[in-house]
Amino acid sequence: MHTCPPTVPRTLLGNTGIEVSRHAIGTGTHGWSGNSDQTRRESGWLSGVLVRGYELGINYWDLADQYGSHGEARRALASLQRNELVLCTKTTSSGYGACRDDIQRFLRELSTDYLDIVLLHCLTADTWPQQYTGAMQALSEAKAAGWVRAAGISSHGIGALTVAAEHPWVDALLVRLNYSGDNMDGSPRDIVRLTHRALAAGKGVTAMKVLGCGSLAHDPRRAISWVFDTGQVHAVTIGPTEDEQMEQCASWVAAAHTAPPL
Repeated sequence: MHTCPPTVPRTLLGNTGIEVSRHAIGTGTHGWSGNSDQTRRESGWLSGVLVRGYELGINYWDLADQYGSHGEARRALASLQRNELVLCTKTTSSGYGACRDDIQRFLRELSTDYLDIVLLHCLTADTWPQQYTGAMQALSEAKAAGWVRAAGISSHGIGALTVAAEHPWVDALLVRLNYSGDNMDGSPRDIVRLTHRALAAGKGVTAMKVLGCGSLAHDPRRAISWVFDTGQVHAVTIGPTEDEQMEQCASWVAAAHTAPPL
């Protein structure tokens, strides 16, 4: 039996029209090459976490091809209402054909007719619009066809974030942000300045590395509250790796200052 924390609040993700819980369940802790701390757990563990999160009001799932989390998400989806969930996933493809194929494969792997958000994964350089022209076109066409609702980038470099904050193609951003600057693209002040610019441009902003990739896990409530207190993010994504962690984080998000970003 799990103790239910207060219902996690929701907000619109920028100008996307997508309503998300302010806590997203991350599935990619130390994740790459098709697995993560979450997907390395026993079969069914992550899908169970996703279902419990849904019961607590968390409708936002942070997935990726590189995490290998589509299978567990599909398992959870089988018992839930698809239209009440927000599926965010990511592609590392830069070319048109490869990205188009990824989108179709992701739809099959998740057994869904559409993906809410697809991000270009782990971008670092300010030249990404030139390097990912083909993938951007494929995602734009997928939006027009109704297969994808919003597109954007997962930022791992100050150059990439600086460009994405105001780029007209970008609907949503995944940004590294925490109070200590650990595992971030720049100083907390610099990142908050850029997320403020992104919000002003109507982008949806979700913060990752809120716990500094573990360095701030000694006081997670403070870390979560600090990010929301900036007033510059719509949601945070946190990946539980042990039982009860998701419930604890959901409670702290619900208790945090979670007024919509200014």
